[in-house]
Amino acid sequence: MTIKPIKRTCVAGAGAIGSLFACHLGSVADSTVLVRRQEHADRLNQHGLRSSGKTERHSRIVASTDPADLGDVDLIIIATKASDVEDTARRLAGHFRDAVVMTVQNGLGCEEVVAKYGHWPIVSAVTFMSGNRHSDIHVEYELDTATWMGPWAKGAATFEQVRQIEQLIEHSGLKARAFPDLLPAQWSKLIFNAAVNSISAVTDLPHVKAFACREALTDLGHLVFAMMDEGKRVAAAQGIVLFEDPWEMNVEATSHGQTGNDDYAHAPSMLEDVRAKRLTEVDWITGSIVRAAAAVGVPVPISETMYRLVKAREASWKLNQH
Repeated sequence: MTIKPIKRTCVAGAGAIGSLFACHLGSVADSTVLVRRQEHADRLNQHGLRSSGKTERHSRIVASTDPADLGDVDLIIIATKASDVEDTARRLAGHFRDAVVMTVQNGLGCEEVVAKYGHWPIVSAVTFMSGNRHSDIHVEYELDTATWMGPWAKGAATFEQVRQIEQLIEHSGLKARAFPDLLPAQWSKLIFNAAVNSISAVTDLPHVKAFACREALTDLGHLVFAMMDEGKRVAAAQGIVLFEDPWEMNVEATSHGQTGNDDYAHAPSMLEDVRAKRLTEVDWITGSIVRAAAAVGVPVPISETMYRLVKAREASWKLNQH
């Protein structure tokens, strides 16, 4: 099978992660961006997109609120929040019929949503990189860790196509790793995310070293460890052998070994959402573990409790408006 070269990309969703992809890919391909606001599109078209921090890039961007304006593309990266994937896929329906779609969300299940709106080959991905979006045209590249990707098991994407995307992303200056089967890596990230995001959202603590400390009886790390252990039992009950241990991922992240920054205090996405009183991705992240646990009959009382507490935080905003 001859794989078509990737000459033109479309990133749907230009938050921090989407902006990092779009800016870096603009150095190795024609980079287009699908956004919601016309003002956002106008600024990107006029000024391009700049990244600072771990890399310095300034790329020309073609942006629009309408997919029909972006021309034919070879690769679509859906970089929205999980809760926005359905709306994004609906907007993409009927466009870019020859493209490969890569989903980059927290949690599970976004691939099924995308597949309802087109017959694209779908690549599953999770990312560990992070950035700070300073404006519509400037993103700071903070944590330079990899995006993991693999062919969606229920779709038509091949591992060769995944490798092609991996090489393109690596060539752009970002980090990527291709897997023939992403599920073990996806579940490692899911378990890590469910504990860190839920606990951060409830405690209002960023992801600091306290999340990995288990010395005193009151140390937060005990709760993090126990919640991750529940997730690991759910994965094991499904026959999934994790790619990495989520607790070790947590220890490494809080020590910030990749950058040597002792002041590392990353605010997880759910914490940012709670502080802004926005709906979180808890249904896709912690909720995915709770639903999987029920399906295989594994008790997860801590995960259920944290799930309900985050949902209660969301409900409180409506009540407090009156």
